[in-house]
Amino acid sequence: MTALLEPPFKAKDDDLDTEKDETLPITSSHAPIEDDSIVPDSKCLKCLERVFTKKILQLFAELSGEFIGTFLLTLIITTVVATDVLLGAEVSLWNVAFISGMGVGLSIYSTAYFSNSHLNPAVTMAFGIVRWRVFSWKKIIPYILIQFLGGFLAAAMTYAMYWDSIALFESKNGIVRGENASVLTASIFGTYFPNPTYKLYHNRPNDAVSPFKAMVIEAWGTALLVFMIFSFSDPSNSSVGSSKSKVAVPVLIGLTVSVIISLYAPLTQAGLNPARDFGPRLFATMAGWGRVAIPGPRNGSWVYIVGPIIGGPLGGILYDWVVARMAKRKNVVEIVGQ
Repeated sequence: MTALLEPPFKAKDDDLDTEKDETLPITSSHAPIEDDSIVPDSKCLKCLERVFTKKILQLFAELSGEFIGTFLLTLIITTVVATDVLLGAEVSLWNVAFISGMGVGLSIYSTAYFSNSHLNPAVTMAFGIVRWRVFSWKKIIPYILIQFLGGFLAAAMTYAMYWDSIALFESKNGIVRGENASVLTASIFGTYFPNPTYKLYHNRPNDAVSPFKAMVIEAWGTALLVFMIFSFSDPSNSSVGSSKSKVAVPVLIGLTVSVIISLYAPLTQAGLNPARDFGPRLFATMAGWGRVAIPGPRNGSWVYIVGPIIGGPLGGILYDWVVARMAKRKNVVEIVGQ
């Protein structure tokens, strides 16, 4: 579900080697840090610059932010799902959706200062394809790889915290890990269609959601998410702050995720983020769920990669190439008319 923003807009040349760092922070309060106690020693920085170029160090900082943000995002989402599946602690779908969305927002806030805070391969693909002047396509692969790593390790942390509760739940409900019924506990980590926590679908899952329909739902939900991200982060969109101060954007993105989860989680659990799904799913495969995790029931794990990867760029194209251009033409017409 994930997340997810290019709040620090960077004016960049097409070539990664000729980037210009003209970052606009998401809040105007981000003045240069003056507290020497939290700034690396200048001698250390000079030593690093002798070994690595500034561009490599900048990329390392961005990848660190992507790792931390995706880790936090996935940790929060998988943990809230665990409390719902195992303990029934979340009494409604909105509880899970709201906490997940706020997790996305907090993850963006914690990393946007030194990273692009995509936290989602679908968002990275959208920026690399649609806003390639802002985000170099050369960064797509390293971003996606580090996002998957963050998701994988977050799942490991969730399992470390809840492994005994998972084992107790499986024992009390006669669930053998790795068999078809264990999809219920596997859904703590990966996402499934139809949502295994809804009893309505237990006997006739094929009648509820087909693999193709699930892929369309994931593509559509991700397209909505990226469309909103592109709108919120557009410097011309003054309704969410000035071009230099987009402090409300992470909250708005989090609320967008919450709404989309509320709409489509009963059908597909609303993955929306390949790193949040595949990273934990890979961990679940190693933790005993086996084929229930990958390739999943009806070999459907591909849905949560293909759907978002298709939907993300489509949402970005819809905003930048259609809506934004129409808005700019409208503004030009109004100015000329005056």
